[in-house]
Amino acid sequence: MKQRVLVLITIALLPMLVMNTAESVTPSRMVNLGPGDRIHGIDISKWQHPNNASIDFKKMYQAGVRFVWIKGGDSHDAADAQALKYLKIDRPAAQSAFMYTGMYYFAYLPDTSTVRGVQTDALAQAQKAIWRIASVGGYNRRDMPIALDLENNCIRTKSNGTCAKYMGRDLVSAWATAWLNAVAAKTTKKPVIYSSPSFIENLLVRDPALRQYPLWIARYGIDPATSTNHPNSKKVGCYAHAWANSDCSAQWQFWQYTSCGIAKKYGVPGGRVDLNVYNGPSYKFMELLRGTWEPEQQDMLPVNETTALQVLSQSASDTNKPATFVVQALRPDGSPVVTGTVNFTSLDSSLPSGTQSVVRNATGNWTLSISKLTAGNYLGLINFVDLTGTHAPATFPVTFTIAQGATPTPSPTPTVKPSPTPRPSPKPATDSCKNQIVN
Repeated sequence: MKQRVLVLITIALLPMLVMNTAESVTPSRMVNLGPGDRIHGIDISKWQHPNNASIDFKKMYQAGVRFVWIKGGDSHDAADAQALKYLKIDRPAAQSAFMYTGMYYFAYLPDTSTVRGVQTDALAQAQKAIWRIASVGGYNRRDMPIALDLENNCIRTKSNGTCAKYMGRDLVSAWATAWLNAVAAKTTKKPVIYSSPSFIENLLVRDPALRQYPLWIARYGIDPATSTNHPNSKKVGCYAHAWANSDCSAQWQFWQYTSCGIAKKYGVPGGRVDLNVYNGPSYKFMELLRGTWEPEQQDMLPVNETTALQVLSQSASDTNKPATFVVQALRPDGSPVVTGTVNFTSLDSSLPSGTQSVVRNATGNWTLSISKLTAGNYLGLINFVDLTGTHAPATFPVTFTIAQGATPTPSPTPTVKPSPTPRPSPKPATDSCKNQIVN
């Protein structure tokens, strides 16, 4: 009889056990543990993996975090490969710890000045992002939409690393709109756009079409725990942009409120980490998760896809000036390749291949400069190479002549009297978290 009672009690408790387990992952039971009684989140990238250290997502969940943005893509191939490495580790680990995940794509804009050029580049980079989502199996029920990280409009840099050329707001807007529309059309979820309020005020047009996309706004130094604070405020007034409201607030979904979160508190190696809050109740958050997307075979990243390579223009003169080539690589459908780069190989062993530098004009379009060439008639190959294996290698034969340039007359070196070596004065330590929220 006692055994029957024990069995009956156990059976009676099963629904409660199932319910308690379900409550830990049921959307309606999501606890708002972030500042201001909001849903708390975090965003991570390679910087949260010093020396390949792992993140403790269970500890992160216990600290009150319920969503995680993970860098999953980048316009530059090397950074993109690194992002993929950690995306494959962090996404399943975070979801196994009952958190919701979103991938963000860090964008660099193309060095071009036409609407058609920026739109072509945006569509190619959107394809790269779509392939990345497909490579992890598409969107499941714990995935937020992908986010476009757009925070830099420098399109050409000087040798010292400073910016030589910026893209204007009309072209930035055309690029962003094309990228967002393409990803939304393919994946059934409207992507999120991440940026600062000053960037979207100055470099995106106030187009209602942009407002349809959720905004992830980066604004530090304002405490989200105070209900009257909002990330769209300036010292005087507020930022005016497509997401701004008539009362000076903004229609934002996510707020990155600090880059000075105490990393170890959230199971993250290192000293600091970015923290975020969601703007709204849990049922609104769950609306962002609606819809799944399972990629079909044609949505998957190609392997060794045929590449058509061509040199659009070339210029060569003498040994004092670099030879330059504008090179384009296309996919079988005529669209630009999404990954890869170019170089030059001299086919004459007596002539050098020179010192080479490549500037990405746009996706699939580069300017290749070759300096330190000796005088001679060159026969060589422009090579397209893709270390990711997405696009097949290709070559294009080129010929050009380098004449001997004038030898510059060296300037006499002035005699410099030695002077006492001054002792460097120590620079005062700066605290980048001084005006930020640390929690």
